[in-house]
Amino acid sequence: MSPFTGSAGHTGTWHHLRVTCDDTAEGVVTVTLARPDKLNALTFGAYADLRDLLAELAREKKTRALVLAGEGRGFCSGGDVDEIIGATLGMDTARILDFNRMTGQVVRAIREAPFPVVAAVHGAAAGAGAVLALAADFRVADPTARFAFLFTRVGLSGGDMGAAYLLPRVVGLGHATRILMLGDPVRAPEAERIGLISQLTEEGQAHEAAQRLARRLAEGPALAYAQTKALLTAELDLPLAAAVEMDAATQALLMHSADYAEFHAAFTEKRNPKWQGR
Repeated sequence: MSPFTGSAGHTGTWHHLRVTCDDTAEGVVTVTLARPDKLNALTFGAYADLRDLLAELAREKKTRALVLAGEGRGFCSGGDVDEIIGATLGMDTARILDFNRMTGQVVRAIREAPFPVVAAVHGAAAGAGAVLALAADFRVADPTARFAFLFTRVGLSGGDMGAAYLLPRVVGLGHATRILMLGDPVRAPEAERIGLISQLTEEGQAHEAAQRLARRLAEGPALAYAQTKALLTAELDLPLAAAVEMDAATQALLMHSADYAEFHAAFTEKRNPKWQGR
């Protein structure tokens, strides 16, 4: 994303999310869905804040890793039944299309962010909540986690917010077809077996483990991570020849980076690299 902001300034307060920075690890930001009484159900404002926050963090270039978490009994139960589902029943097609495009923009913002995103999942990750976790680069979950792509259960396509694009690429077409069509919950043991969970923790430890992973990522070569993430997304639909050429061009640029030179200096001096992210 471009760092140029025009008239846009830094947002001091996010009204629909809790945004905190880790005092012990530079560059680690935690975004918490904080409506525990509603199982962190998403509102129009929460979607918009997520979209705008991710764009702002990408522009400011201070974030090196982000943890997406939910407060209380679960990660996120999806769109609020009253505030979103009920409200959309009274909207015309143009207004509903605007809303659906906004939810997709959130997923794109997660995938296109130039830093790793770690979802800390416990309890329910349902509907849009499941897609937010799916869009993350890592899903750290405890045994209470259950993923439910419920869109067909409410009479909508299972391919919401990019789910039909992302899920087959994570778990394979066969599993994705079953999960998106039937809407049955995928509990932690199965989710780990089919690759939907990146790391399974002890009960109650998902958030702490996600923070540890984020700190590790923040201390690493940020530019290398950003380009790896970009290539993983860009090359999903490329033929091999185009992917190999893109890899070659990316490596040629990174071989002129300060971090690449720092690795050689650290290796020669028998010390750990001091990554600068440039």
